[in-house]
Amino acid sequence: MPTSTPAPPPFLDPELTAGPTADPYAVYARLREAGPVHRVAGTDGLPAWLVTRYDDVRQALADPRLSLDKRNAAPGGYQGLALPPALDANLLNMDPPDHTRIRRLVSQAFTPRRIALLREPVRKTADLLLDAIAPHGHADLIASYAAPLPITVICDLLGVAPHHRQDFRSWTDALVAPDPARPDRAKGAVRSMLAFFTRLIADKRAAPADDLVSGLIAVRDHEDRLSEDELMSLVFLILFAGYENTVHLIGNATLALLSHPGQLAALRADPGQLSGAVEELARYDGPAPLAIRRFPTEDITIGGVGIPAGETVLLSLASAHRDPHRYAEPDRLDIGRDATGHLALGHGIHYCLGAPLARMETEIALAALLDRFPGLALGTPPEGLRWRPSLRARGLLALPVTY
Repeated sequence: MPTSTPAPPPFLDPELTAGPTADPYAVYARLREAGPVHRVAGTDGLPAWLVTRYDDVRQALADPRLSLDKRNAAPGGYQGLALPPALDANLLNMDPPDHTRIRRLVSQAFTPRRIALLREPVRKTADLLLDAIAPHGHADLIASYAAPLPITVICDLLGVAPHHRQDFRSWTDALVAPDPARPDRAKGAVRSMLAFFTRLIADKRAAPADDLVSGLIAVRDHEDRLSEDELMSLVFLILFAGYENTVHLIGNATLALLSHPGQLAALRADPGQLSGAVEELARYDGPAPLAIRRFPTEDITIGGVGIPAGETVLLSLASAHRDPHRYAEPDRLDIGRDATGHLALGHGIHYCLGAPLARMETEIALAALLDRFPGLALGTPPEGLRWRPSLRARGLLALPVTY
């Protein structure tokens, strides 16, 4: 049995969990400098191990001994978000061979060719959203642009009717940033989502269409390569992850550019930098501070620290991206930087399935926004912005702008 380091105070202190936190990176820097791995308390107060340095995080993301399957968790440990079986049988809780089988079934929906075909519809959606706010001279870009763009795209891909989209946004809000004062809100959101997906799959079975859900139902019913729980869980994950991460990627990227006028001017002067800029923006302030929790299938050592089998391991992507041993001057936004190797969309076999779609949506969202509004500016100082009180997602509650 490996030796464990003494537990310091829990790292999930008000500096990281409070909603107004504008810059948690100083806290991550202190942790990173203090050591590569820390014994911490998870969001539910249960023990976990936090990995802070880039090389260790990247290696751990690809380590097959670190399982996503909760059956490998030790009793009484931190496991993260709890869902009913019909939503829990998803890729974020699976290891090979089940992970390999299910990922292969859905991967064709996210090939570069399929994503390229979506570019024009995404640009049209972006332009329509900007048309709606253009006359006002001011807007909340999260509510009016960063949120409705990806939810429209992913719902169109899956075949979800427009009138359900606002409901889905409120459900994801309740799950990503649960309100301790309203514990039943998250449970209610789960019940509502379960009922919604049950109806959606029943409707698509009765009347198949040219959409991803209908295609997955065919795989389930005619080829028998998915269980019913796997089918529903996969639809849930695609909708949930395809929406949530992209909202924050677009919102955080826009804020970063508006907070760095020199970088914004450089991008306007050379729009050809946009693709590379999206990579740097994802590194600089990505949508997920932590990777999904993992459980060692055997005693392992990370950064010289022994971690027993079954305990919870949290990999800090936010800290890894600001590691000066990987990125020079990591706290500086530089759209000309080679941000290759950032981990904002994962690494290894669990690399984000929808990464090409998220990149494309963010690139088009920024291009359309900057094209339309040459005078775009923050409507409130950065220190006055409010952030989600969550470690699952790094995102703004609102982004007031003027133009």
